[in-house]
Amino acid sequence: MSETTSAVTDKIRCDACPVMCYIKPGAAGACDRYANQDGKLVRVDPHIVLERTVSQGGKLVPFSRSEDWDGKLVQGPSTFVTAIGAGTTYPDYKPAPFIVSSEVDGVDMVTVVTEGIFSYCGVKVKIDTDRYLGPETATVRAQGEAVGHVTTSEYGSQMLSLGGVHHLTGGSKKEGRVTCDTLMDLSNCKAVELTIDGGATVVVQAGQSPIVNGVKEERMRVGCGSATIGMFAKQWHGKVDEVVVVDDHITGVLSEHQAGKLLDIADTGIKMKGRRSTPGRYFQVADPGTGWGGTNISDPLAILGPFDAKEAKAGLTMLMVSTTGEHASYYVLDDALKPVETEMPADLKFSVERIQENCEPALCTVLFMAGAGGSLRAGVTDNPVRLTRSVKDALTRVTSGGAPVYVWPGGGITYMVDVTQMPTGAFGYVPTPALVAPIEFTMTLSDYAALGGHMDYVRPLSEVQAGDDVRQVPWQQPLPGRRA
Repeated sequence: MSETTSAVTDKIRCDACPVMCYIKPGAAGACDRYANQDGKLVRVDPHIVLERTVSQGGKLVPFSRSEDWDGKLVQGPSTFVTAIGAGTTYPDYKPAPFIVSSEVDGVDMVTVVTEGIFSYCGVKVKIDTDRYLGPETATVRAQGEAVGHVTTSEYGSQMLSLGGVHHLTGGSKKEGRVTCDTLMDLSNCKAVELTIDGGATVVVQAGQSPIVNGVKEERMRVGCGSATIGMFAKQWHGKVDEVVVVDDHITGVLSEHQAGKLLDIADTGIKMKGRRSTPGRYFQVADPGTGWGGTNISDPLAILGPFDAKEAKAGLTMLMVSTTGEHASYYVLDDALKPVETEMPADLKFSVERIQENCEPALCTVLFMAGAGGSLRAGVTDNPVRLTRSVKDALTRVTSGGAPVYVWPGGGITYMVDVTQMPTGAFGYVPTPALVAPIEFTMTLSDYAALGGHMDYVRPLSEVQAGDDVRQVPWQQPLPGRRA
């Protein structure tokens, strides 16, 4: 890191990002990551090194009389150098801050670490809920600013796509700043309130239950209405004449469903609103909302038409239940063939509880996504395309703060990482605006030399561990230095 000092103010110029702050003595730059300490530019946060010990799940060497045993209690890589607190390669003409060599299972390995400055980044958010959050493609806002949009509804979850270069750089200055703050907070597992145009207000925090319109979500659906019929049809057989599983997407009807037919359940004369798909499966029985099964209804009878008098009879029993078991009612047809709500029998209450039991806890998942196929590769090798090829050929493993990543197929190095798998406070920012995220590339020493790596800058692990600004933290996940 270069330092430019003014004789008048004794300020230091930081070149860790394009902002190029002048930092006065005792102060930090705009990013709060670098500071002027006694005229020297220093990284404020410690450099994180992950330590794995027996108490944190290290692999034990079996006790035996093997002459090959070296007496160590923990086998395999016990230390991994992350990029958290390592610094950046900006302006990308120089090697990465740390290029660390170590031995893993008798093989010489190299890990190249740097904090990437990402304008091309965002988060993909999975919100486990049956409740309607908003129409697909609707704008998602934080503090009133557009930061992303609603994407698809998946099985029991709603997906959001937040951030990206257009929100960071293509809108107003405030939009870029709020987008950057939102991405950083979500990536650091902090709670963020989002509002969706034409939809709900939702509080999102990685690893925690979503809060939709002020109500904490407890569980995600066991399945769609049709799947729920299939799973529990046998448990309902002989205990109730008809079951309707209310679902915004696919409502299931037991007597018409193939599962009901195979159990010889008689027709009940039930008439459903909505569009029939296949027997026992109905679409669009109601509008989406935050009521029964993700619909806008509070009275489930609203999705029924009159029962067919040719098949229905007084005394016919019917259970109506949502896909999470949160809502459930039991009915008996009166002489006019109208459903009358009645106290639910114990064995049917048990089946509703079984649905609830089979629903997993509702959580928010945040995946940070970024493109690392740009100039930061020059910190690894003087021929950047070789790094990309090495990643695609599975010769180089990519991690983020020590956590495993998924690298997308196709061009570049576009990766995603589960932020809950990373150490606390792994993400930062620069006020350009852009996010700062750790990224590590691990490969054999011979492969590193072959791709044109900066061999003169390789340092032994022991030297990095001896640094004054290093903080060693325990790590529960498998360390990235070992290939599967």
